[in-house]
Amino acid sequence: MIKVLIADDHLMFREGLKQILSRQTDIVVSDEAGDASELIDKVRAGDFDVILLDIGMPGRDGIDALKEIKRMKPALSILILSMYPEDQYAVRAIRAGASGYLTKNRAGRELIAALKKVALGKKYISPDVGEQLASELERDSDQAIHKTLSDREYQVMCLIASGKTVKQISEQLSLSVSTISTNRARLLRKMNLKNNAEVTHYAIKHGLVE
Repeated sequence: MIKVLIADDHLMFREGLKQILSRQTDIVVSDEAGDASELIDKVRAGDFDVILLDIGMPGRDGIDALKEIKRMKPALSILILSMYPEDQYAVRAIRAGASGYLTKNRAGRELIAALKKVALGKKYISPDVGEQLASELERDSDQAIHKTLSDREYQVMCLIASGKTVKQISEQLSLSVSTISTNRARLLRKMNLKNNAEVTHYAIKHGLVE
């Protein structure tokens, strides 16, 4: 029996996942969490085979939580389910220790196969993610300044490039405006950019947003 923990801040989405998984005789949802702090506490105390993790939960960054979980339990398989397109976060998630990455709009078709594969200790990588990983290996690291960003700075960069204001980002991530502003200032400094327009231009040029 594959024991699963679902970590997502949207109750309705968690309920939908539980309904899908309930049709499987060899999968059981053992627990669920609504934010990263609750997730880490439950992972520390419990015993699971696979975590279904949304990296866009409020508060603590999902990829940061992923890294901490892998430090605590390196063998634990983590399958990312995200609203963000693969070209924004998939490679970072895999590098951080995720066993696979699925966008939520593909979960209905691929979730069961992906979950069972990562439960065996294998990777579930779509052709698109595979191509991105190959490109990352070929690309000169000096040409990719965004790789120097922290996961939170990278997330803020992508949201700025998608047209969101600092206030909108703070509301989406459930963080203070000052925290978002600090991350914006840091990423501008690291990337030697001056404003949001330059952030957007850079992100589009490097294929980080559509």
